Amino acid sequence: MNTRASVCRLAADEPRAYQSLGHGRTRIQLPEDLGRCFHDFLELEPGLGLGRLHYHPLQSLVEETNGPHRGRVMVVTIGLQGRSSYLGQDATRLEFQAGHTTITAFQAIPGERRYEAGDTVAQLRIVADEQLIRKYLGDTRTIQLFGNSRLNRLAFRAGSPMTLSHAAALLRHLQADQEAPSRLDLHIHALSLLNEQFNLLAPRQDAASCAMAPRDLERIEHARDMLAEHLDKPLTLDYLATTTGLNKNKLKEGFLHLYGSTPAELLLELRMRKAHALLEAGQQVSQAAWQVGYKYANNFTVAFTRYYGQSPKAIFGKRVEDR
Repeated sequence: MNTRASVCRLAADEPRAYQSLGHGRTRIQLPEDLGRCFHDFLELEPGLGLGRLHYHPLQSLVEETNGPHRGRVMVVTIGLQGRSSYLGQDATRLEFQAGHTTITAFQAIPGERRYEAGDTVAQLRIVADEQLIRKYLGDTRTIQLFGNSRLNRLAFRAGSPMTLSHAAALLRHLQADQEAPSRLDLHIHALSLLNEQFNLLAPRQDAASCAMAPRDLERIEHARDMLAEHLDKPLTLDYLATTTGLNKNKLKEGFLHLYGSTPAELLLELRMRKAHALLEAGQQVSQAAWQVGYKYANNFTVAFTRYYGQSPKAIFGKRVEDR
């Protein structure tokens, strides 16, 4: 460890404390004299992991890394609090910021993670390796994602409501004081969050969708984003068609090609996923119903039960029992 001019540099080969939190969760912690700085990790399945980072360094910190992952991986980082940066050996710079999603694809490459003194940085990370991504996307879309660079910044954008809802639910399961997390729930939220990024970064391109003009595909993606960002609003097909400049038939055709469902079907899926995440995060049934566009809780309960096969009270009740 090298401390110079109030900046601490922690070499990649310097020891960290490793701790088992139980149920497959592990914690890597920096020396206590640096502040409260740790990273929790849980492997959901081979090639898919979930991490929670919490750093509060007492002085500015530069942490060297050689890349902890084997092979090529894609990492989705959701900023929960504060900001930090990464500088790769090839001079590639990455930013991580609260309320934003940073997506990278890379193979082990030396670099530096940088944190400011006294700032609290909290992040949620989903790590998927190349083999797992190929399983879900196939060869063509996987190649499209990774490209040829050793370090490729795929996206840095404000987190969507859907992403932040899934992040809130996932974060609760990674708290050290929680009992055994539900692997099924973790998979649902992690894969749903990944799927949202896949559809934006490497959309499906079958023969029919390729026949559509790129501008039309952008409009369809914009319509989907509108649905995701305004789940509490009664956005009609007519409204989406008018806003995007596409006729209703082309809009429905585009949704089927890109997302495998009609706008109404996708809206229901988005609403139910967000409602599930809200209930898991501790929202009451009536609050969740209102936030996903249901004026009456009874109507929401019927739709939720039909979609998931269990009532929203079962999800909320489980959250209360876990406290």
